[in-house]
Amino acid sequence: MQLAVIVLAAGEGTRMRSSLPKVLHSIAGLPLIGHVLSTAFALTADHVVTVLGHQKDLVSEFITEHFPSTIVTEQGPTPGTGAAVEAGLAALPKGFKGEVLVLSGDVPLLDVTSISELVEMHRDSSNAATLISTILDNPNGYGRILRSQESLIGIVEQKDASESDLLLTEVNAGVYVFDRDHLDNALLNVTTKNAQGEKYLTDVVSIMLEQGQSASAHPINDHWLVAGINDRHQLSQVAAELNSRIVKAWQLAGVTITEPATTWIDVTCQLGTDSTLLPSTRLHGLTQIGAKATIGPDTTITDSSVGQGATISRSQVSSSEILDNSSVGPFAFIRPGTVLGAEGKIGAFVEVKNSVIGPGAKVPHLSYVGDASIGEGANIGAGTIFANYDGVTKHRTTIGAFAKTGSGNTFVAPVTIGDGAYTAAGSTIRRNVESGALALNPAAQKNLSGWVLANRPGSKSARAINLDTE
Repeated sequence: MQLAVIVLAAGEGTRMRSSLPKVLHSIAGLPLIGHVLSTAFALTADHVVTVLGHQKDLVSEFITEHFPSTIVTEQGPTPGTGAAVEAGLAALPKGFKGEVLVLSGDVPLLDVTSISELVEMHRDSSNAATLISTILDNPNGYGRILRSQESLIGIVEQKDASESDLLLTEVNAGVYVFDRDHLDNALLNVTTKNAQGEKYLTDVVSIMLEQGQSASAHPINDHWLVAGINDRHQLSQVAAELNSRIVKAWQLAGVTITEPATTWIDVTCQLGTDSTLLPSTRLHGLTQIGAKATIGPDTTITDSSVGQGATISRSQVSSSEILDNSSVGPFAFIRPGTVLGAEGKIGAFVEVKNSVIGPGAKVPHLSYVGDASIGEGANIGAGTIFANYDGVTKHRTTIGAFAKTGSGNTFVAPVTIGDGAYTAAGSTIRRNVESGALALNPAAQKNLSGWVLANRPGSKSARAINLDTE
């Protein structure tokens, strides 16, 4: 039996109060629509259709880039979920006669297992429609499930519900499986005669039942799986719940997470066994953490790879590679294009950008390294500046293997320091230094005797001099 998935993503999402379409708001490293489409394609459906409306170009751009095999279509002028499903059906290849699964683009936690079970129940029961419901303590805003002696007899939207209907706590989750032929026939009879003037998909179920077809609603115990997002408060609640589940899954997979409440991990990240995440660690994008690495506390890593046994403390790392057994931080700023070699070190208050730091090389503290190549075993003295920008063009600096540069150096790129060379403290290096050489450019020191007493009489410094001479 063929399966088509229709994802409804045409809503305006006014309660988000945002210039960004609701379904493009992100949790755990993916837009809401990204979570839903990832699940849809994991079902190995024959066709996946997304129905767009509000700011369709923005949403379509994301879908086309990340889910290129999706069929993208637009809802017509008639409002409502029923009209959206009609648009999705029209976009399916001609002759498709299988089952139609309908998902909402703002329900990101629904998993493959739950949907697969729903499809199997639908097939086993030979229903015209099978849907998921859930029980909520506060069902406000949701359509209510209507039953008679436990059998489904209909669904009523909140704005059309009677006072007695509003007391019901079983709600429609907006997840359906339909037989295509029965769905087409029922949609022909759906009208917009309701409080919102919309073509409700929920009316399809009532029409099917009235026509003598079978339909059933199956409550799901984990209501978070079908939690929809309408505003930023709900966005944060669902994000926190998803993160809690991600953290727990990694703990069960062998990762030590010492403070789950302050640790955030995107669903796209990968962590190695026996790695440790300390409090206030945030891992984003396509970040990969190697086995036995220790990250944190107070560390954010985005789209980066961290090798086995590496440590990163109180630092920010973006689009970089930190290789095995190296160390970063505390208070380091690692910008895109940085590669830190195995057993290398980037220390306290160091900023690095677009640079390769070789195996065992060290930039211990208080330095800026931009557009540089630093050889194996080299040591960069404290307070060093790689002056890479001349106001028009960025230039590179090359430091040879096992070179030792003094504190307070400035390397004016482009410049090369040879293997094993030394530079003296306080030097400004403008010319290449050959291997094994010592580079220095000292200025003669001049002391003006008596200057403080002559120019700062009565100051604390002057009084200190007088005390010293008494």
